[in-house]
Amino acid sequence: MALSDVALNEDGLAADGAGRILLIACGALAREILDLKAMNGWDHMDLTCLPAKYHLYPEKITQAVRDSVAKHRDTYDTIFVVYADCGTGGLLEAACDDMGVEMVAGPHCYSFFEGNERFVAQSESDITTFYLTDFLVRQFEAFVIRPMGLDRHPELRDMYFGNYDKLVYQAQTEDPALTDKARAAAETLGLAFERRFTGYGDLQTSLAAL
Repeated sequence: MALSDVALNEDGLAADGAGRILLIACGALAREILDLKAMNGWDHMDLTCLPAKYHLYPEKITQAVRDSVAKHRDTYDTIFVVYADCGTGGLLEAACDDMGVEMVAGPHCYSFFEGNERFVAQSESDITTFYLTDFLVRQFEAFVIRPMGLDRHPELRDMYFGNYDKLVYQAQTEDPALTDKARAAAETLGLAFERRFTGYGDLQTSLAAL
């Protein structure tokens, strides 16, 4: 049954969730999840996203996920939370355990895009690395420059980034324009540049397992 054949409610989600899965995700992952759904024909999965800006305010994530699970629990057979720990200090995992829902494993999206095992293995050599994903390259001004006040006070750059030595762009897609933007971001921050094509990493395998 295709998503187009399913009755939708006012949120644009399936009104009858029999056999269906709801993904409650960080808005920063929306494009990647929709790409994976299209690539794999995962028409049994619906997606609802929490604001990507919670990337900047991780203390908001756990309660927002709780509220979303409560809102949709009666509509879906399965709910899966597409967040890693993401700065919640274990609170999100505890909440998911309490609610009986699963979530993506790992400390953050940089880890699961790289692959959690690989990320851990190279964590010591990457300890002075600043990461960008496709989303963060696109939103570099909104999620890095402006929140840190570097648009108003560029002299703060060395205070924020003086202990970093390189910027690693974890590329989910082959997009030369994004690579150019990521390289420019590294120059802005005064960091060496490295591009790693990660694809969708453990995000893809986690969703495939559903």
